[in-house]
Amino acid sequence: MTEPYAPGRPSPEGLPIAGFVLLAAVTVFWGVNWPGMKIILGEVSPWWFRTICLSLGGGALLCISRLSGNTLRVPVGDFQPLVLCCIFNMVGWHLCSAYGLTLVPAGRASIIAFTMPVWAALFAIPVLGERAAFPVLAGLGLGLAGLAVLIGHDMAVLGTAPVGSMFMLGAALSWGVGTVLFKRHDWRTPVATIIGWQLLLASVPVSIGALALEPVPALQTLSTPAILAFAYVLAFPMVFCQWAYFKIVSMFPAVYAAIGVLAVPVVGVYSSLLLLGEPVGWREIVALLLVCSAIFMVLVLPRLRGS
Repeated sequence: MTEPYAPGRPSPEGLPIAGFVLLAAVTVFWGVNWPGMKIILGEVSPWWFRTICLSLGGGALLCISRLSGNTLRVPVGDFQPLVLCCIFNMVGWHLCSAYGLTLVPAGRASIIAFTMPVWAALFAIPVLGERAAFPVLAGLGLGLAGLAVLIGHDMAVLGTAPVGSMFMLGAALSWGVGTVLFKRHDWRTPVATIIGWQLLLASVPVSIGALALEPVPALQTLSTPAILAFAYVLAFPMVFCQWAYFKIVSMFPAVYAAIGVLAVPVVGVYSSLLLLGEPVGWREIVALLLVCSAIFMVLVLPRLRGS
């Protein structure tokens, strides 16, 4: 059972090391996820792409949870919060990000989408009563500055592809709300079971939309890069990262969990450079320094002061 968060507790220096390891893994795997999704979406339509990801990812997580000795039964008290979190964390995020990614470059899409930590951190203050101490506010400012360096110069992208950018912003807001709602509830169900059911529940309306709006894709014609990207996306971002992120949320205050993944868009930009040839210039380097400073301010500096 996840212990409810009390304002001011735990302190950053008392946070579990395992949580930081999970944060690092999620940052890398989710970052590389963006060029991987871009490759797949070049050959598979958004609704079918998300239908496959949600159904297979959810089924795999439930199998893993059961083999780990967890129950798959959801208590009555967890069902309504599960459905509510599913709407924001799964349906809203996955559909908005998939559509947005078809309209803007992968690196830039990851940057807009991962303003999510800012929204989650801000929503957590009134909803969860989490304190906004100076390191948190400074970290938020540095993180926003890093995102602004990249987004500010690319306002032309917002002008020429406003729909794609708005989809990515919608994904960020949806995930931020879902993160706070997940943290707000005192879950009695194991994390792997919760996320597995959320993924499967989300696959129902998404698959209905796929059948109604798009032709069934010919998966046998997928290119080798698309097949490899699909395998990666399903194994790491859809299964491991979905579990790991909400495990982090259950371990950390929502503010720290959210800010901890601010480096995801930096990994997304540089992996998009390596895999897709998307350009990286001084703005990406400055953004990297600012985002890393944000993470240091919120997650490292308080631990050094407490040591």
